[in-house]
Amino acid sequence: MVDVIIIGAGPAGLSAAVNAMTRGKTVRIFSNKENYLSKAERVDNHLGFYNVSGKELMDKFKEHAEAMNIKVEDGKVVNILPMGESFMVNINGDIAEAKKVILSMGVSKTKEIPGESRLLGSGVSYCATCDGMLYRNKNAVVWDQSKEALEEANYLQSIGVNVTFVSKKERSEHLNSNIKYINGTLTEVIGEDVVKSVKAGDVVIDTDAVFMLRDAVAPTALIDGLKTDGNFIAVDRNMETNIEGVYAAGDITGKPLQLSKAVSEGLIAAQHAALQIDKIKEN
Repeated sequence: MVDVIIIGAGPAGLSAAVNAMTRGKTVRIFSNKENYLSKAERVDNHLGFYNVSGKELMDKFKEHAEAMNIKVEDGKVVNILPMGESFMVNINGDIAEAKKVILSMGVSKTKEIPGESRLLGSGVSYCATCDGMLYRNKNAVVWDQSKEALEEANYLQSIGVNVTFVSKKERSEHLNSNIKYINGTLTEVIGEDVVKSVKAGDVVIDTDAVFMLRDAVAPTALIDGLKTDGNFIAVDRNMETNIEGVYAAGDITGKPLQLSKAVSEGLIAAQHAALQIDKIKEN
């Protein structure tokens, strides 16, 4: 078990990692996507830097983290489970444990469809390798929204799941020939207590499960009961959410969506998390 797990390796996440390490805490940081700052053509409003590209700044941030032996691990976090004094974090089927968690994934562009959150864990899944064996000899729909979707659809078919692949792209030659393909996008998950079917436009597909294989999971789907303020995560002055021990920092907490705010909030979240860990040790 480590002291702090950080989800997201942009300015807020790297700032949190550096500051947690400075306070003597062990850290793991996960990310599976490029940070938006890297694509910024020019940044003029971050104190101490003028007329630099976003990529130059991100490279500097990464160099700082690497100099402190902070390694960003590639992985998509699919859910977080509170366990009293700690948290179990599921990274594509691999489980890690931490005393505190900091969410710093940036603005969430993931939009849930009707029925998705209500049936999460009752046929809706975000991880094929985690839940695939539950649907062996059953029907499952895989919704293509990430670069791993093809691989995971093929994996499900290989373990005996009857897969239907839904994608806006043309059928790939790498998709198993036994997998049914539907061109489109999912618009609704249907069922009372468990998934019974999904809609792709006007087409209704009967199924026992649907795998939403996105590059990122919506924050509210990561951990049950997380409070939001509109499209953002609600936090207090210490960057702590309504769930004790879970923090959020950066664009994910709301406007202004600025680099300096993200760096500052990462620092605040990490320092408060470290302080709380130290208080527990003293007691």
